Amino acid sequence: MQWNWSAVGDFMPMFWDGLLVTIQALVLGALLAFALGLVWAMAQRSSLAVVRWPVNVLTEFVRNTPLLVQLFFLYYVLPEWGITLSAMVTGVVGLGLHYSTYTAEVYRAGIDGVPAGQWEAAKALNLPRSRTWGAVILPQAIRRVVPALGNYVIAMLKDTPMLFVIGVLEMLGEARQFASQTFLTVEVFTLVGVAFIVISYPASLLMRALERRLVR
Repeated sequence: MQWNWSAVGDFMPMFWDGLLVTIQALVLGALLAFALGLVWAMAQRSSLAVVRWPVNVLTEFVRNTPLLVQLFFLYYVLPEWGITLSAMVTGVVGLGLHYSTYTAEVYRAGIDGVPAGQWEAAKALNLPRSRTWGAVILPQAIRRVVPALGNYVIAMLKDTPMLFVIGVLEMLGEARQFASQTFLTVEVFTLVGVAFIVISYPASLLMRALERRLVR
């Protein structure tokens, strides 16, 4: 087995395309997961059972089924009901929806960690509910959970290769396609593995530094 640098050079244009797709899916999926997770967390605290119970059922169902199955469902089953999404949109929705159920639990823990006195003070000041959430509770809760949310971004990055099964050519998808055409596997898969490390390891160090800063 010999390392073929020419194969690396031939693969680089496809690699950059795959890297761009990976980053796009990661960023959009993370934004969707953070937004939906906050919605789920707040809905789970609703005093209305008609709001609370459906959200609990949905989040438990999504959290306890594999992401791969959810991607297949969104891409192949929804068109049977008249809902057709592109592969990229399906991947972003799948990642965002799946991880929103985990970020919801992170938000819930952060909200529960806000001292009860903060709620009582807001009530004593006769603040409206929207003002209580927006100015008192959420700023404190989100500050507590930023490191945990960052960890889920890293986990989401490592799950982006699953998008290849619905036709999204992210980094690993481009590598698989190139390898199937050239039968050169060592160089391309090594390059993709190194790329994931280069992206995820500095991100994990950043999350640790951020956590230490927030603790102080």
